[in-house]
Amino acid sequence: MSSPRFSVIICSIDPWKFAQACACYQRLLADYAHEIVGIHDARSLAEGYNRGFRQSSGDIMIFSHDDVIFLDPGFAAKIDERMQSWDLLGFAGSSRLVYPTWHAANWPHLHGAVSHYWARHQPTALSFCIYGARDWPVTGGIQTMDGLCLITRRDIATAISFDADTFDGWHLYDVDFSVTVSHLGHRTGICCDIPYIHATTSLLGSNSFNGETYRKYAKRFAAKHADKMLSNYGSTRILHARSQFIRDHDELKRLWSEDTFRHATLALARDVAFRDES
Repeated sequence: MSSPRFSVIICSIDPWKFAQACACYQRLLADYAHEIVGIHDARSLAEGYNRGFRQSSGDIMIFSHDDVIFLDPGFAAKIDERMQSWDLLGFAGSSRLVYPTWHAANWPHLHGAVSHYWARHQPTALSFCIYGARDWPVTGGIQTMDGLCLITRRDIATAISFDADTFDGWHLYDVDFSVTVSHLGHRTGICCDIPYIHATTSLLGSNSFNGETYRKYAKRFAAKHADKMLSNYGSTRILHARSQFIRDHDELKRLWSEDTFRHATLALARDVAFRDES
């Protein structure tokens, strides 16, 4: 079987971030035929991704934010192998849809991990947040995914495009896409074994999910997917195991392991049991 061609679609208005993202993907995909399609005037992420897809020619589509850096040299080989069994892969998400965010499902429905810089506190420090891993290295049965990086095959992206009419801004295009793919019966999973940094984004302490703009798109999402949502939005508390202020990339890669995920997942389970008993 011949190796697939990768297409990386990146919407970016920041030349420095775009250059960094391009350098990262060129390094990761060096052994595979690949292209990077940059969209620098997107009207929304959904519109930009759809336009980038129309310009692309790859077999495996990577829809990526411009501030994501993957640290696993085996990234391409893992994705190549997994896309023979999976239809959509992400890196953080949930197996339950309870509100128009992936993280609202809370334990035990959250899966994956996110690492990011804590620029407001220590600009060079990394925070490593583990949400859980039911299975390793890929947890399946995922309904909602964070859009930091979504990977799918060309046939899926052809059949199911991003909904640029409903989500004509910067919110919920990702959750909408993953929910749609999942509920059409496709195989969706979270990669738990690939370390990465989502450089400028932190869910913790962010009020972006309470803003007027977000609420507008949340209403649109709820209207579109009302038949799929299990319950109303409850607690805003996001349950995860956090290791804060990691020194550097090497330390993050050492910590990002099956043992760490297994121990963190067990700790989260104990925390939930203790809270329930209290």
